Amino acid sequence: MNKVILMGRLTRDPEIRYSQGEQSTAVARYTLAVDRRFVRNNGADQQTADFISCVAFGRSAEFAEKYFRKGLKIVVTGRIQTGSYTNRDGQKVYTTDVVVEDQEFAESKNASSGSDNFGGGFAPVDRPSPSAAGDGFMNIPDGIDEELPFN
Repeated sequence: MNKVILMGRLTRDPEIRYSQGEQSTAVARYTLAVDRRFVRNNGADQQTADFISCVAFGRSAEFAEKYFRKGLKIVVTGRIQTGSYTNRDGQKVYTTDVVVEDQEFAESKNASSGSDNFGGGFAPVDRPSPSAAGDGFMNIPDGIDEELPFN
């Protein structure tokens, strides 16, 4: 099975191109900075990042072009694909990309705005606070049984 799930921040705005031919397809390329934690010999918790190349096609590429910007935190699901080509100097270059199958936002728009740093903290997401009963469960108002998706 070849399945990858990544969460990270975009290092720059996605680069969009369109394929040649009768039915041109959008192709978006972007790089994710994904945190990697490790412990040094002295016991101090260090943090660095891996920079992972991603490629999205079709509607996913158009979505990336419209909504993704540098510094935005996203979650990507896809598969790893390797390849190679010969550059202008005649040298063989090997590539590794994540082919995006699904992509989504990992934080609210308010949390990502104004933050160009990759190690920035989370801003709280605005959510209404449910009124909790004394037993730790949320109180459900009377009369909404018809609106529930299950019985």
